[in-house]
Amino acid sequence: MSAAFQIEQTGPGRLEVRGALSFATAAEALREGIKLIGTAPECTVGLGGVAEADSAGLAVLIEWLASARVRGAQLRYEAIPGQILAVARISEVQRLLGAE
Repeated sequence: MSAAFQIEQTGPGRLEVRGALSFATAAEALREGIKLIGTAPECTVGLGGVAEADSAGLAVLIEWLASARVRGAQLRYEAIPGQILAVARISEVQRLLGAE
């Protein structure tokens, strides 16, 4: 059984993600993340609580970035899980996440 996805606002312009960022949770994660990112001009998303991740999780993070950029907002990620970084490197999109 996979861990459930959770995202919450922990301060002004600060979100924390916990649980799974995976195929099983991608639709919910996309929807809830975009809602919470909302109209903030800057937002930092902490990913240290992500217990399970895969390529669908990477797609969600890229979509959150795209949504923010469309609005002219800045979105940053902290503590990106190793599973997502590995897929990002293979896909050559790690720079989009702010990871080198």
